[in-house]
Amino acid sequence: MNREQMSRIAHAGHPVKSPLGDDSVRRLLARGLPRGDERVLDLGCGGGEWLLRALAMGPRVHAEGVDIAEGDLCRAAAAARDLGVRDRLVLHHLSAEDFQSAEPFDVVLSFGAAHVFGGLLPTLAAARSHLAPGGRVLVGDGFWERPPSREAVEMLGDFTDLATTVDRVVADGWTPVDGHVSTRQELDDYEWACWGSLAAWALDHPGDPDSSHALATATARRTEWLRVYRDTFGFVSLVLRPTPE
Repeated sequence: MNREQMSRIAHAGHPVKSPLGDDSVRRLLARGLPRGDERVLDLGCGGGEWLLRALAMGPRVHAEGVDIAEGDLCRAAAAARDLGVRDRLVLHHLSAEDFQSAEPFDVVLSFGAAHVFGGLLPTLAAARSHLAPGGRVLVGDGFWERPPSREAVEMLGDFTDLATTVDRVVADGWTPVDGHVSTRQELDDYEWACWGSLAAWALDHPGDPDSSHALATATARRTEWLRVYRDTFGFVSLVLRPTPE
């Protein structure tokens, strides 16, 4: 089972691939798309869940998504057809780093994809290159709620605390106009959903050659969460506008 297949199964019960509940996603999108006729870009869109919700919220919204996972893009296209919004969604099968567009976007999204660009600030630099004047960026990334263990850093990345994270974003030329720190419930719901879905798939498919590997992976990831980073990892979502020079 490749990584894309495993991710699809793990996120079956939590299609937003970040520790955010439906109400939080809805509020962030409403804050980021105040007019309802914006052109929206998602860098690392996966199955397009953010874009599908944006299109459903705004009948005049047009969206584009970029991802290297062809299977996720196919599922996004099928879901868009089912919702009746396929004519307003363009999907690009390529790396987010390589994406170029002749027209800028009013809103650029990137959640949980900072590793693609090498960190939060490089992600914001990529978003800025696609942003129209007066536009907004919606971005989500991790931070440390308290000093992490070396194992947690090696596992998840070299984050900093929340205040320093926001300070760095501001120093980089951005002004936060809204944000959301994921609650303990959202963080726990996400982890239980991911590793529970993967474990349930393994138990439901005992004859599949990938079953034992999927179950072992779910067990290992759940243990890592509970023992290594549950008490230290946090997730912040920011709605940003460029700061005037």
